[in-house]
Parts: sequence; structure tokens; C-alpha cells
Amino acid sequence: MRIKNQKDFLAGLLYAAAGMAFAFRASSQPIGNGDHVAHGYFPLVLGVALTLIGAVVTLQSLALETPDGNPAGQWAFRPLICISAANFAFGALLGGIPGLGVPAMGLALAAFGLVMLSAMAGPALRWGEALILALILAAGSWAALAWALNLRLQVWPAFFNAG
Repeated sequence: MRIKNQKDFLAGLLYAAAGMAFAFRASSQPIGNGDHVAHGYFPLVLGVALTLIGAVVTLQSLALETPDGNPAGQWAFRPLICISAANFAFGALLGGIPGLGVPAMGLALAAFGLVMLSAMAGPALRWGEALILALILAAGSWAALAWALNLRLQVWPAFFNAG
């Protein structure tokens, strides 16, 4: 069987792999039932759905012909590294890393770090635009999560409140 659309084939495999990883991890959590779902239910459903989407995209790439085969091209390592680092930094800044002694820095700095690291993924970094976007995301996150939904989130680093 010949791959007729290389980009879709690789994307489908990536979706399926991510979906199977979610479903596998969720299967070790309590799932509950339709009336009383537990915290493993949504990740399991999401993982199964993502796996099915990946399977459909992969099968379509084998069936639907494209004129040039839609080659995947080279890997873009800079965006891959910057976006992955931005997501890791968001989690580390939001919750800290207790095992390494890194304190939680709060939602505002986590959102700010996420945008600034993500901005480095593009070919031309515009510091002014990235700063404005970071401020808007930090303020919007605070407004939506801490103020409107009244979620108990640490918005600022703990040392801002000390004293």
C-alpha cells in the first residue's frame, strides 16, 4: 500500500499516538459511569476520540491521492523546541517544581512566560508585540479564572504577598 499524502499520514500517526498515550494513562484512573463520572473519564474519552481521528486521517492519507504526494519536508526544530519549552515553563511557573525547590510563580508570570517563549518560535521576534500579548493573556487569564470563575489560583508569586 502506497502513502498518497505524506503530511496527513504523519499527522494521523501523531494524533493516534497522542490519543493512545492519553487513553493508556487515563485507564489507570477511576473512570466511574455515565451518571457519576470520575476524573479519569474525560481523558479516556478524549484519548479514544483522538485515536479515532488519527486513524481516520491516516487511512484517508492512504486512499485520497494528491498530485505531488504532499511531502512532509524538513522538521522545524526551533518552533518544536520553543513551543515545548513554553508549555513546560508554563506548568513549572504555575505550580513550581517542589522536588527541585522551585516555588510556584503564579498565573500571571506563567502566562507571561508562555507567550514570551512561544514568541521565540517564529522567524522574527517582535518584542513589543509579544509583551503586549503577554500582558493581555495574563490579565485575561486572571479576569476569566480568578475573578469571573472565582477559582482559587495563585496569581502572583508568594514573595509578593510576604511582608
